[in-house]
Amino acid sequence: MQRLRVRYAKRGRLRFTSHRDISRAVERAVRRAGIPVAYSAGFSPHPKISYAGAAPTGVASEAEYLEIGVTTPSDPAQVRQSLDESLPSGLDVLDVVEAGPGGLADRLEASEWEVRLPGADRELAEVAAEKFFAAGTVEVERLTKKGPRRFDARQAVLGLEVSEGTDRTAAQVGGRPCVILRMVVRHMTPAVRPDDVLTGLRLVADFAPPVPPEVTRLAQGPLDVSTGALADPLDLDRDVTRGGEAGPAGEHVAG
Repeated sequence: MQRLRVRYAKRGRLRFTSHRDISRAVERAVRRAGIPVAYSAGFSPHPKISYAGAAPTGVASEAEYLEIGVTTPSDPAQVRQSLDESLPSGLDVLDVVEAGPGGLADRLEASEWEVRLPGADRELAEVAAEKFFAAGTVEVERLTKKGPRRFDARQAVLGLEVSEGTDRTAAQVGGRPCVILRMVVRHMTPAVRPDDVLTGLRLVADFAPPVPPEVTRLAQGPLDVSTGALADPLDLDRDVTRGGEAGPAGEHVAG
């Protein structure tokens, strides 16, 4: 069985779609596209489609990943085109590669997020970011399926930058200043999400955006601890399928 790894985006209104609805849309699109998906055995077989590191409902993303098992060898470029054409607008297929050795989920070590805060004050945001980083721990509380849970939101945050842009939702009326937070967050248990970081900023500096934030995941993948940058998790698969093997930090070694 060939395995194909897919990077797709969740944009616009589709960011409010639940993961269950997205998985149903993907299954329907796979059938429409004529992709020879493999099915599990047993009384109730289901398509072999698995997801890694899915973003929460209400969050846009440029870096969502899934893996499809197919019964016959398929051209990744053709699968990318046909699957993208079969999905609704806002679920956009960006890349498809043939899977190499190793698990995809193990490569997703951290995420880079963009959090847009329309109407927020940049100076207050910068002070809050400085206090957040200066703190040894920042305990926040979130309601989970098992009830309220407290955890440290500071340890997972590797980078936090503050800049300024324009509120996209107000662009048609001239726009207004919009504070932009760019953060790199290590994947940990429990997961630290951008809203947890915003809670931390409120706790350490009483910084709270006046309106709900617009959150987008820009990337997720292997983490370079020396630079804090993220690599493309599919690069290792490209190295293998092109006839070489991945060396340290994804470096290509000729065969």
